[in-house]
Amino acid sequence: MTADTIEGTITGDDITLLIVDDDKPFLTRLARAMEARGFQVETAESVAEAVAKARVTPPAYAVVDMRLGDGNGLDVVAAIREKRDDSRTIILTGYGNIATAVTAVKLGAIDYLSKPADADDVFAALTRTTGERAVPPENPMSADRVRWEHIQRVYEMCERNVSETARRLNMHRRTLQRILAKRAPR
Repeated sequence: MTADTIEGTITGDDITLLIVDDDKPFLTRLARAMEARGFQVETAESVAEAVAKARVTPPAYAVVDMRLGDGNGLDVVAAIREKRDDSRTIILTGYGNIATAVTAVKLGAIDYLSKPADADDVFAALTRTTGERAVPPENPMSADRVRWEHIQRVYEMCERNVSETARRLNMHRRTLQRILAKRAPR
């Protein structure tokens, strides 16, 4: 892979990018933004579609959502790495945790970004040189937002069962219901 970045665009021999996300508006916006930066973009809205595309023409770059309607984005990362071990893949997720980040990196992802990630963050992660450190975020999540994200992740893991989630989080069920009824903090 011999791609270089020049003033916010990418140039080189292989500039293929596969974007996998089941959020159609986000997928469309990100695809347009990456095309404007010089990538040849393919999109997929499911694990099955992404794996099929990766097996036919493995991309040089990939942006994969962790949770998709028909499975886990890590399956897409593994399928890409089977065909092309030099592919630069990043994972996007709204429910980040250390265990899935470690698994993603072990499967070959080069970065792990939390949603909502903008096109500049995605581009920077894809084109960052090996060993280069990421710039600290301008507006990191607040402690309240991190707490809310954790509660949401556990709630989803418990298949949206309030009683089970409250038990696992060691909090009263009514307190959890009040938290879940509110909007996400900034």
